[in-house]
Amino acid sequence: MSHEILAPVMFGALVAFLLLGYPVAFSLGAVGILFGWVGIELGILTPALLQALPERVFGIMRNDTLLAIPFFTFMGLILERSGMAEELLDTIGQLFGAVRGGIAYAAVFVGALLAATTGVVAASVIAMALISLPVMLRYGYSPRLASGVIAASGTLAQIIPPSLVLIVLADQLGRSVGDMYRGALVPGLALAGLYLAYVFAVSLVRPAAVPAMPPEARRPRGWALAARAATALVPPLALIFLVLGTIFLGIATPTEGGAMGATGALALARRRLTMDLLKQAMDSTLRLTSFVIFILVGSTVFGLTFRAVDGDLWVERLLSDLPGGAAGFLIAVNLMVFVLAFFLDFFEIAFILVPLLAPVAATLGIDLVWFGVILGVNMQTSFLHPPFGFALFYLRSVAPREVRTADIYWGAAPFLVIQLAMVALLVAFPQMVLHHRPDTPTRDPAAIEIEIPPPEAPGLRGDMPLKNEPDPSAAEIERALRKPR
Repeated sequence: MSHEILAPVMFGALVAFLLLGYPVAFSLGAVGILFGWVGIELGILTPALLQALPERVFGIMRNDTLLAIPFFTFMGLILERSGMAEELLDTIGQLFGAVRGGIAYAAVFVGALLAATTGVVAASVIAMALISLPVMLRYGYSPRLASGVIAASGTLAQIIPPSLVLIVLADQLGRSVGDMYRGALVPGLALAGLYLAYVFAVSLVRPAAVPAMPPEARRPRGWALAARAATALVPPLALIFLVLGTIFLGIATPTEGGAMGATGALALARRRLTMDLLKQAMDSTLRLTSFVIFILVGSTVFGLTFRAVDGDLWVERLLSDLPGGAAGFLIAVNLMVFVLAFFLDFFEIAFILVPLLAPVAATLGIDLVWFGVILGVNMQTSFLHPPFGFALFYLRSVAPREVRTADIYWGAAPFLVIQLAMVALLVAFPQMVLHHRPDTPTRDPAAIEIEIPPPEAPGLRGDMPLKNEPDPSAAEIERALRKPR
């Protein structure tokens, strides 16, 4: 058995393990170790290969970027229980109450605010479902639209910084979290704008589905309402600046920003903070962080063996030969990610698929920050479609009995289409992500040619000076010289 055969067989074995229902982290680790042993027995690999595993695992533990995950998770869980979401939804709902669809607008607006402060989809969906869904139903909103707005607005935490998936994607793509946050900010806000546009369109076509609040329910009014809205908005906006503002201005790293956000969340929740609440938040943070680390360790074990048998070259040959060049690659990858999102969650896709796709994207000259944001928006769809639409499950667990499961699924369908439309817009208009970068020409690594002059050539003789030209980087040389076997 050769490298050419072992790589696809190894990938197929991983798919088989996942389809059988084994945990992702242990499936990755088991397949990596099993095929490492097979490769050693066949003489394809050397036993020294597996000696690199301890250092790789310790490298994960030393990764400062991953510390941002428990910080932001803890911050979101504390804010979920602090009552901030309840106050925001009530106040903003009153502010837009006189308008058709006002409570739906408030849900999207608050969903974006919660996304920028919590970064956790479950916290956003559950908080808004418990507070705004009964209010919408009481005033005659369509159950489908109400469910769809809440589920979709909660998923904004997936793409608006400080999103957890953006941290993972930045780590897997080898890019800074700050660049990923800057790139995702405009697409995330644009997605929220499209949600608002859809609610507005429904209010024009089917006004009975999104009625305005009755006059007797709108209180207070005038300056009192404006003052209440300002008071409710100050704490989350201050927390957003404390976290994202310091990161974007270069004052703090994402890990430091997460630590400040966790501290700020504790300060905001001090009046409702109890030992039981603190224990619940810490327990949930530990569970999620352990889940992420175990998958990352498993993917590291798998990736070590997969690259040793030239699996990365196999994937590169498979995807580089697609018609259409970079555009064809992006279309094929997005279709593949969308299909995989029916069966895997965003963490699993990020740890299994992204490390295989990143080298091919770099070879085709695709900016990896742009690529990461596109994947992040695409993976956001995994929350809104069956069979593993987690936002739908969160909503179903707390929705009133009069809301049918079919209403929840059909209500999410238009917003799923909007998310796919956003993916298409990002592919067509890269500047939505790369707006913060100067318009400088990029060099295609595949087009780099390295010529070594013969000994008699000018520039190697002592009597002639060398030309003052910039040398290609080590990464460019490696990519230029690396050819498929």
